[in-house]
Amino acid sequence: MARPASPDGACLVVDPVEIAALFVGEGPGRRRIELQPPAILSCEMAGVVAQWLETTVQPLAKGHFGRDLVALRVGGGHECRHRNRGAGGPLSEHATGRALDIFGFEIGEAPARLSVSVKPSGDHQAFLAAIRQSACGAFATTLGPGSDAAHADHLHVDIKPRGSPAGRFCQ
Repeated sequence: MARPASPDGACLVVDPVEIAALFVGEGPGRRRIELQPPAILSCEMAGVVAQWLETTVQPLAKGHFGRDLVALRVGGGHECRHRNRGAGGPLSEHATGRALDIFGFEIGEAPARLSVSVKPSGDHQAFLAAIRQSACGAFATTLGPGSDAAHADHLHVDIKPRGSPAGRFCQ
């Protein structure tokens, strides 16, 4: 199944799924991690995100803060647009549902919930550096604060195929 988002079919998402939450872990340790707001992704991208959350982000949250990851603040799952919201040029991976923008992490349950913004702030730099490094291994492209003005306040991750299976673009 595919979801065309433009009349010419240029913004096509193969096997789209709307993700309100992903579950990581098994048995009594199984955790629900919300995407706020829900995002439409390709099934392939949803799988990569779920694996990254389970194998890396959840353990990093537990290790750095002693609490579980409960939500990702996201924007820009599927969106028919050009790279960096330009008027022309190549389509963004968002156009195919193979990209996600992450603005922050919600850690722990209320009332002691901790909000960690991707935008550099000082208190949580070690956690954010570890998250970014792990994203560079999990995704084909990782862009975030410091890479360019368009990514100053969020982490962009996508699974655009590169020249080799091990190819990565990380800034």
